[in-house]
Amino acid sequence: MKKWLILLVLLIVAAGLIFWLMGREDAGEPETPETPQEPEETEVPEEVLTAAPFTGMQGDGPYDSRAVMAVINNHPAARPQTGLVEADMVFEIIAEYNITRFLALYQSQFPVNIGPVRSARDYFVELADAYDAFFVAHGYSPEAKRLLDSGVVDQINGMQYDGTLFKRSLDRVAPHNSYITYENVELAMEMTGASTNYSMKAPYAFSVPGSNDKLGEQAASIEVTYGGDPLFASTYTYDAGSQLYARASGGVATADKETSQPIEVANVLVIETAHETIDAKGRQEIDLTSGGQALLFREGTVQESTWRTESGMLVPVGENGIAELTQGKTWIHIIPESPGIGQAVQYSP
Repeated sequence: MKKWLILLVLLIVAAGLIFWLMGREDAGEPETPETPQEPEETEVPEEVLTAAPFTGMQGDGPYDSRAVMAVINNHPAARPQTGLVEADMVFEIIAEYNITRFLALYQSQFPVNIGPVRSARDYFVELADAYDAFFVAHGYSPEAKRLLDSGVVDQINGMQYDGTLFKRSLDRVAPHNSYITYENVELAMEMTGASTNYSMKAPYAFSVPGSNDKLGEQAASIEVTYGGDPLFASTYTYDAGSQLYARASGGVATADKETSQPIEVANVLVIETAHETIDAKGRQEIDLTSGGQALLFREGTVQESTWRTESGMLVPVGENGIAELTQGKTWIHIIPESPGIGQAVQYSP
């Protein structure tokens, strides 16, 4: 009996010793506490800055709206015009004899109202096609009508929508009083099934003002003429403070009719090319493919250059390829090679 008691006591003592040793082992190697998970960082999207394809200006973008090209009347009875301030580029081209007309290109911003809208020429249509722009005009020459009827561009014309999409102002007489809102341009795109997206690559190169100190000789005052009519003489005066050119036509500052905001541009590009009068009304055939001589005015200077087409678009060319424009809006004068740049353009420091 005593032996069993002694054996039982020994077993109890052994069990206690085992539990004591296990406790010591746990105490010697304490459990490693779990590392708390750090909260995931919330990604803050960077501001998207993209360059407008026809001005080079940085903005909030994306600049994915389809370009619009509108034919704007430049007859003295149509001045001042509405909506030229917002145009990224304006092409000034002869419509008949020495009377010029504007082809305004909108892409980075769009005006509320555009006009007076005037009739198309075939070379206007060709430029709209090259720039993949939705084309807006009111009327057409026979050559332009053939192109438009062929469907070469997406377009709307006031001949079919006079009084509906196009409205007549009461303060001017026809044909100097046809206007269209950008809201109606968008409606016209929808009606015609036209794409509203920008889908091509502009070939222009841009630099920020003051980034190049080897631009050319000083040219702060510019005059561009078409024939002898002073009403179609354009003058530009450079302001070193704003680094922009103020424009005047026929001696009167070019400004928006509705807002009185003056037209100011960063670049004036003058290109010369072959013109030929093709009918008794003085309509022209103009070569917009062969290239030729050009003058580029920017930042108060002038650069002698040439021009060529890139996918139909008109670009200035320097010694090292496409010449840079200064970021901002551009006015492009297309003048006859006779008398040419030497006679049609005058400039001074």
